[in-house]
Amino acid sequence: MYTLVWSSGFTRAAGKFIEHHPELRAKFSAILRDLEHDPFQPHLKFHHLTGKLKAIQAVSLAHSYRITLTVMVTEKEIILLDIGSHDEVYR
Repeated sequence: MYTLVWSSGFTRAAGKFIEHHPELRAKFSAILRDLEHDPFQPHLKFHHLTGKLKAIQAVSLAHSYRITLTVMVTEKEIILLDIGSHDEVYR
C-alpha cells in the first residue's frame, strides 16, 4: 500500500478540476484508490516524463487528462503534483 501525499498545488488544482469536470469525480476517486494500492497497474498507464519534467511521472485519468506525480518507492509514498489536460500538466 502506498501513501498519497497531496501537495498544496495539487489540492488547489484538484478542487478546480472537479469543479469544472464533475462527471469525472468518480473516476478521479477510483484512480486515487488504485494509486494507493499499486501505481503500476496497467490501466493507470503510469509513465515517466522526459525533458525538463524527467523527475516526474504521470498516470492517465481520462483520454485527455493526466495526473502528474512523483513515486517514492523506498518510502512507499506518492506525491501528487498536478491534474489537468495533457497540455496543462506537461507545461
